[in-house]
Amino acid sequence: MRQTFDETTDPSFGAKHLPLLRAEMAKQGLDGFLIPHEDEHQNEYLPDANERLAWATGFTGSAGAAVVFQDRASMFTDGRYTVQVKAQTDPALLERRDLNDVAAYLETAAKGAVIGYDPRLHSPDALIPLKRAAQKAGAELKAVTVNPLDLAWGDARPAQPTAPVVPHPDVYSGESHALKRARIGEAVADAGADAVLLTAPSSIAWLFNVRGGDVIRSPLPIGQALLATDGTARLFLDPAKVTNELPEWLGDAVQIVATERLAKALEGLSGQKVLVDPALSSAWYFDRLEQAGTTVVRGADPCAIPRASKNAVEIEGSRKAHIRDGAALTRFLHWVDTVVQDTLPDERTVVEALERFREETGALKDLSFDTIAGAGPNGALPHYKPVGGTIRHVEKGSLLLVDGGGQYLDGTTDVTRTMAVGEPTADQKRMFTLVLKAHIAMATIRFPAGTSGMALDAIARAPMWNAGLDYDHGTGHGVGSYLGVHEGPQRIAKWGTSQPLLEGMILSNEPGYYREGHWGIRIETLQVVTPATVPEGGERPMHGFEQLTFAPHDRRLIDADMLTADERAYVDAYHAETLAKVGPLLEGEVLAWLTQACAPL
Repeated sequence: MRQTFDETTDPSFGAKHLPLLRAEMAKQGLDGFLIPHEDEHQNEYLPDANERLAWATGFTGSAGAAVVFQDRASMFTDGRYTVQVKAQTDPALLERRDLNDVAAYLETAAKGAVIGYDPRLHSPDALIPLKRAAQKAGAELKAVTVNPLDLAWGDARPAQPTAPVVPHPDVYSGESHALKRARIGEAVADAGADAVLLTAPSSIAWLFNVRGGDVIRSPLPIGQALLATDGTARLFLDPAKVTNELPEWLGDAVQIVATERLAKALEGLSGQKVLVDPALSSAWYFDRLEQAGTTVVRGADPCAIPRASKNAVEIEGSRKAHIRDGAALTRFLHWVDTVVQDTLPDERTVVEALERFREETGALKDLSFDTIAGAGPNGALPHYKPVGGTIRHVEKGSLLLVDGGGQYLDGTTDVTRTMAVGEPTADQKRMFTLVLKAHIAMATIRFPAGTSGMALDAIARAPMWNAGLDYDHGTGHGVGSYLGVHEGPQRIAKWGTSQPLLEGMILSNEPGYYREGHWGIRIETLQVVTPATVPEGGERPMHGFEQLTFAPHDRRLIDADMLTADERAYVDAYHAETLAKVGPLLEGEVLAWLTQACAPL
């Protein structure tokens, strides 16, 4: 029987599957084995066939790892999944550790051991600290030819997805794939290479103006591509994905090749210089290219910055998608304010209602991620999803945090709103207003061109820090254009990247506050980097943010006395713009409700 994975994966998976894995490890002479969450394409969200970590442990979160020895095993996750990992794994089989501690753990736990890893699943950058730790431990980190976990999984493993790859018309992309291929080819030449190997599904989708359905919640095709400096390319796909319209769409300059011929194609690059991104492509590609006699040029995926820097057509499409999505969200917020307050449904019912309102737009292709709905204490878990025995009913006197988004042909949305159930307390209003002040600080900031998101992060946190508070996640992540809801290299966070925020990049703005055991607050909108007006006397080019998301905030949670005059003016202006843009898509009772919700403070 083929296995599928969902948020309720059985905690007994470890007891059933770890012995099978250990048996295969023994056959290969391995004392231990590394299991990352990532697959061959470094995806965040995985097809069932690549849910190796879930099969071995039961854990289905989007970030994690495991180290399995013959006599013990450890499970590594981050703070987003504290509750989920407890519900989905057996602590008697898997010791729980922090995701940042994998290398440190190997230093102490792998003394003299032979630790296997699948080079298809780890990028060279990710392997660097692991190899260093193994060396300190006197251990051998050994690349396996065949993954012992795949052998243990056997016939129960699901088939690889074969969703059709379809054209994404220029009316949405704003630029033909021929023009994209030409300018990326020039970038490859500028990097000193003859060709580039692309393995990131988002780059392939963007470069060739195609979309697929191999990756859950993201319209991505799994494949690889080789692009030469003259813009000609070979696109490696499972033949089952190739639709009748695809060859004509790609044209004569793009050859469609079966995936099974990729290894042979890499061997044929002998003597050439090939650009590959060591952060996005797995070590297997580097190994094969070096064995083939190519010169590997390590450098950033040349599609990443152009993909992240949206053109005018993509930005306008995002505006339209957000207004459409904002109308669906407003219908949902009206439902919360008029139905939920009395019926107090469970979180699953809340999720289904929001998804129904999005589906009723008639334009929804998929959700952009599984909807988060946290009532009361569950709202204090930033990435909580209502599944299994954790589902709660909404309760009077508490808060309801809902975070969701949609995939539309013209844009990807992601928005969070926190709502009071019953009359909010003064404490709830104070905390919500502090988060709102942080949100406004990021929404209204002006910054010199070339500034990174890491440099901006403290500006959002300042109102929280001044109150002795903070939140343990980033302030903002990049978002694609009918692509992944999480997109690099841009982000706004204390840690990570020095990548400048460039014109056209779309990012979230989502500060929060989480009181464990009680409730959580997060306010999230998406915004796009735009040129900002330089005031008289200003000397440097400046950037700012244009708001894309429009849906009202719960005015009952806003303590207007805590806001400055400028902050109150921002809230009033944002609500006025919400009414002006979303209002025409509504009517009757819902429009009347929105009008009241958007009244000046």
